[in-house]
Amino acid sequence: MFDFVRKYTKLFQIILVVLILPSFILVGVQSFDNPSGDVVAKVGRQKISQAELDNAVRTMADRVRSQQPETDAAQFDAPEFKQRALDALVHDYTISAAAYDQRVRASDARLQRIFATSPDFAPFRNANGTINTQLLEAQGISSAQFAERLRQQITTSQVVGGVEGTGTVSKTANRLAVEALFQVRDVQWRKFEPKDYAAQLNPSVEQLRKFYDEPAMASVFREPEHADVQYVLLDLDSLKSRVTVSEDDLRASYKQNIVNYTQPEERRASHILIKAEKSASAAERQAAKAKAEKLLAELKKSPAQFAELARKNSEDPGSAANGGDLEFFGRGAMTKPFEDAVFSLKKGQISDVVESDFGFHVIEVTDVRGGQAQPFEAVRAQIEDDARKQLAQRLYADAADKFTNTVYEQADSLKPVADELKLQVQSASNVLRNPGAKDQGVLGNTRLLQALFDPANRSKNRNTEAIEVGPSKLISARIVKYYPDAKPPFEQVEAKVRERWIAREATAAARKDAEQKLAAWKQTPDKADLPASVQMSRRLVFSQPPAVLDAALRIPEKQLPAWQVVDLGDEGVALIKVNKVLPLQIVPEEEKATQAQFTNYWARAEAEAYLRALQREYKVKILKPQRAEATKAEGKSAAGG
Repeated sequence: MFDFVRKYTKLFQIILVVLILPSFILVGVQSFDNPSGDVVAKVGRQKISQAELDNAVRTMADRVRSQQPETDAAQFDAPEFKQRALDALVHDYTISAAAYDQRVRASDARLQRIFATSPDFAPFRNANGTINTQLLEAQGISSAQFAERLRQQITTSQVVGGVEGTGTVSKTANRLAVEALFQVRDVQWRKFEPKDYAAQLNPSVEQLRKFYDEPAMASVFREPEHADVQYVLLDLDSLKSRVTVSEDDLRASYKQNIVNYTQPEERRASHILIKAEKSASAAERQAAKAKAEKLLAELKKSPAQFAELARKNSEDPGSAANGGDLEFFGRGAMTKPFEDAVFSLKKGQISDVVESDFGFHVIEVTDVRGGQAQPFEAVRAQIEDDARKQLAQRLYADAADKFTNTVYEQADSLKPVADELKLQVQSASNVLRNPGAKDQGVLGNTRLLQALFDPANRSKNRNTEAIEVGPSKLISARIVKYYPDAKPPFEQVEAKVRERWIAREATAAARKDAEQKLAAWKQTPDKADLPASVQMSRRLVFSQPPAVLDAALRIPEKQLPAWQVVDLGDEGVALIKVNKVLPLQIVPEEEKATQAQFTNYWARAEAEAYLRALQREYKVKILKPQRAEATKAEGKSAAGG
């Protein structure tokens, strides 16, 4: 019992997946009518409306926020994010339609059996086997909703589990997979790097211009739409620097909130538990109590034997082996009668027999820590920071109104708002309209960039409206100099052109050298200048590039020994010689483990194939792909600009 209590939080989080993870699963396909609205997809006769998709996007965004609070909200407007939500809806509609047509529905009896017997749901069961409604209410869910969600999960597993649970792999197929993973080859290889050939290259201006004019290079040298920008940021940090707090106020706050600077008292205790459930008969409980009292009498004579008696007699499996030790815990961690007894004892004292819902305990308090307040000097900086933050929050609403009005009313400059609110006008160069992976900080916010590069603001260098880019964080920006999406003149990017030309030609020179050596060394292998051979396999990955390993293992065994030049991209090329296949070394336990893993992969692949087949059967149609919609919208925006 007490082992469970100590691990309760972790298990509780696992079990609550059933309750708190947003789900797109539908409550059966009982009707083929959808609310009116724009239709984005169809699964058979079932329609998925734009309103449903919007709700699914919000639900998925809420889940991401709860798991990753620092996530940039701009990603929730991205077409890829919306497409994921749409794919999830289509998946769940397909499963629900299949369950409806196949008459698959978990019975009430099965739900009750799983709930009553599965250890996963123990936290939700009362002693009499009923649902702990208090736990459910804390999550804002009724017992009926809990049962329906559980039914949905079971139903879904029945539709797909029939395929996934029967996946098998033959010994022959598994052996082939094992050989691909465990096969070891004897390989010699040498790398030809472009940097070793770059010094020999000295292109003329004519060569560079010709390279610059190649059609394939048009996109390489093109500069994306960007701008040099000024901006002003209003946030709590900028307001905190303007407020002051007196020493008397800090000390008064310390006294008023002393509990916040006091480490909660914790106790370390050991116990001996003699089990007696509340449902046990009076005679059984009396017998358990008598046994606990007998042990207490022994401890009063010889307290030092507590740990030994606990190991021999305690019926708490989580602590008995440790001499009854429960380690440190605070208030609220244990059942109340147990906690009251522990916190009434002094260090080294042993309790009388304590009765709880789980039986009878004899408890020894072995240590006490916490309960003392930190001195004012140790927490002064924290108190001052909190006080400044509170004052800044009070100022923020009024400052935000002034900020919003000023950047709008005096839209041709940010200096007025900066002067009025004592803020700093900041500058940034090369702010991209579409930053992609580039980190632009607050200037990467999607709404801000849309407003900043709006033709009306861009052409007149006007301030954007005040835009919220985070909690208590407003920004306004203006373009100082605008650079359209265009290919710059050769003279402006000559250095970049030269760098790209040398990189291409050096790589070509490296490949040519490798190919010449390959031809020569194949004719006279004894003159090949290759390093000593190494062993390569997918099981043991060494320092060689992945492309070298992949090429070395792909050459058919019957062609060995074999030579090959391998492309390494910007790193140049490699010349490899695969000499032979070494004897396969694998113990039976490894082969058995790989078969289980391979079977699992195979089963998942079959389940995915089955789902795709169901989608074909139900004639799934994506009427408004989210990525396509985004692309179209961006195209219109660009045309309008």
